[in-house]
Amino acid sequence: MTAKFETITAGEVQKNFGRFQDKAMVAPVTVTKYGRPTVVILAVAEYERLKKLDRQALAVEELSEQDIAAIKAARIPKARRYRSAALR
Repeated sequence: MTAKFETITAGEVQKNFGRFQDKAMVAPVTVTKYGRPTVVILAVAEYERLKKLDRQALAVEELSEQDIAAIKAARIPKARRYRSAALR
């Protein structure tokens, strides 16, 4: 979704939820309370897409021998390495 977020107050949502629910199908809608963003209404498809991007954390015991070997063999590309000796 590349559309610009619309920002509305919680009171507006309360009065016109259906309207903002429809708008959220096209682009996320930011809801404010006392002038500060508090929640975002977005389409389920967009929520599911974002959830797929979450990183998954596994306990060491859950890793296979193949996973552990791949981690051991992994190298940071030269372009992404720390430039400061203090961070190495």
